[in-house]
Amino acid sequence: MSITARILVGFIILATAGVFLFLGFVTKRIEQAYQEAVEEPMVDTAETFAAVISKEIEAEGKLDEAWASGLKAANQRTIHAQIYNRLKTHVSLDLYITDADGNVVFDSGHPENVGRNFKAFRDVALTLQGEYGARTSRQDSGDKRAIWIFYVAAPIIYHGHINGVVSVYKAQSDIAEFFADTERTLALLGLGVIIVSTGVGAALSRWVTAPLARLTRHALAIAAGERPAPPQLPGRHLRILGESLERMRDALEGREYVQSFVQALSHEMKAPVAAISGAAELLLEDIPAEQRTRFLSNIRAESARLERLIEELLALSVIENRKRLETPQRIDISALVDRVIAETHARTSAVSIDFRPAQAAFVRGDEFMLQHAIANLIQNAVEFSPAGGEISVSVEKAGRSVTVRVRDQGPGVPDYALNKVFDRFYSLPRPSTGKKSSGLGLCLVREVGHLHNGRVTLTNRRDRSGAEAELVLEAAE
Repeated sequence: MSITARILVGFIILATAGVFLFLGFVTKRIEQAYQEAVEEPMVDTAETFAAVISKEIEAEGKLDEAWASGLKAANQRTIHAQIYNRLKTHVSLDLYITDADGNVVFDSGHPENVGRNFKAFRDVALTLQGEYGARTSRQDSGDKRAIWIFYVAAPIIYHGHINGVVSVYKAQSDIAEFFADTERTLALLGLGVIIVSTGVGAALSRWVTAPLARLTRHALAIAAGERPAPPQLPGRHLRILGESLERMRDALEGREYVQSFVQALSHEMKAPVAAISGAAELLLEDIPAEQRTRFLSNIRAESARLERLIEELLALSVIENRKRLETPQRIDISALVDRVIAETHARTSAVSIDFRPAQAAFVRGDEFMLQHAIANLIQNAVEFSPAGGEISVSVEKAGRSVTVRVRDQGPGVPDYALNKVFDRFYSLPRPSTGKKSSGLGLCLVREVGHLHNGRVTLTNRRDRSGAEAELVLEAAE
């Protein structure tokens, strides 16, 4: 699992747990608040009934039977009370009355309880003792939302003594509907919070891990042999990590480069050194003047070859160890190619060069490097072209890129060499002489292309009439 996914999952778990804990606490508190809201007016109702009944008993000596018929009529009435989202259609409040011993003398909701002794119930027992009496009892009903009933009692006081109890009761089903609506609203609210938190978590995880992703892509590019620019990383620790990675890359590349450079240089210098050494030994002997002249010419030729090899290696090493262009300039690439072609014509006339420039083809980069790279592409085409052949050079601008294309009429590139032509010291024999070059020219072109955020390719033309090289660069604004 990626770091982004880990952060997102962790954020979702924390958000979900927090929402459920918070909603659980809020739900319990709301349920308690509903019960308090119901119990408080029931206390007023019980006390009011108790006071009225006490006055009637004091005045008439007994409970007026009109109580029974009045409460029965109230329970049979149909009402239309729209309480927010709930329509109340009937009275849901009942009461029972006991004497001083706790015997039920009246029950508006359950007449069958008359004669039963309720002194064992908390509401009756505490009220008869002069304390506040209330209880909650389970109701025998199949309705799961109405399995509890609230009871609140008040004393019937006659001549300063408690002579009975009035206990009003109400089924929980009345508040269960309100509470169910509240639970649904809270559940939807919690779901919305989780969804929003998930979105915020996704954005946060991407924001947190984006620098790590850039650093990972940078490391993968380095592992693939590329030379990407160091990523811009926020935060002290990430910057230190990025800088440490760059220093480690420099150290490893430097060590590998030196080792590779020494091995390649020693390999390439063996042949000319051996030729110079052999010619020098023969010159120590008494040989004819003609042979002496030939051996001296060999020494000069091999010395020149060593000099060119060392110069090209030094130039390549400078380019390979540069990470970026320090001061890129705006360059007219068509004018640069035209200048390179003119210099090539001055050195050889064995082939003709047809040049098709592009209008307003500008790039940003190092003029000397680009000139050297283009010169190598054109010189490579010259060396592989037959005498009297034609080289086609074009500069094309398309969108955000500029392409320098060089086509020759030579034998083309063998299939086995297509993936090796840009390797250091890899070279193919020239058709006219059978000799190989240093094998550093195309490698240098590739490195110049990388430094300019471009690319270079060498393929065979579709009609197999020669090779085609392309140097693609970013167009300047």
